[in-house]
Amino acid sequence: MVLVLVGTQKQDFSRLFKEIEESNELKNEKIVAQSGYTKYESEKIQCIPFIPHDEIIEKTRQADFIICHGGVGTIFDSLYQKKKILAMPRLKKYGEHVNDHQIEVCNKLQEEGYILCVNDGDSLDEKIKLLRKTSFKEYINNNKFIDILKEEI
Repeated sequence: MVLVLVGTQKQDFSRLFKEIEESNELKNEKIVAQSGYTKYESEKIQCIPFIPHDEIIEKTRQADFIICHGGVGTIFDSLYQKKKILAMPRLKKYGEHVNDHQIEVCNKLQEEGYILCVNDGDSLDEKIKLLRKTSFKEYINNNKFIDILKEEI
């Protein structure tokens, strides 16, 4: 099962759902999504607007990997569960967020070896192929990394 998490921002993030729906790499996968305020209907993706946090953690544990927005809460919850993460930052130019801070967060975590990013213009399918064969650094909760990340942002 692939778990898709887009947080609780009020801006629409249909761009991610459309790419998932069009993905050849995900055509045989069960996909469950916490869709938040994004109103997206799909026969391929089971969209649940809001899932209690404890249920998200349980679904995260069950997932083969996570596809998510670039929210730090979502990413770190998944890192704590030792999951492979493919993050697509929400972008201001598409009205998905008020600024582009998620790009900085995702790129820094990718640079450090914790996640993979799907940046604007990247192929989701190519990133999924890479995700499946990549080994990532295990995240250990320590304040030093959080301090470095805050400094980067």
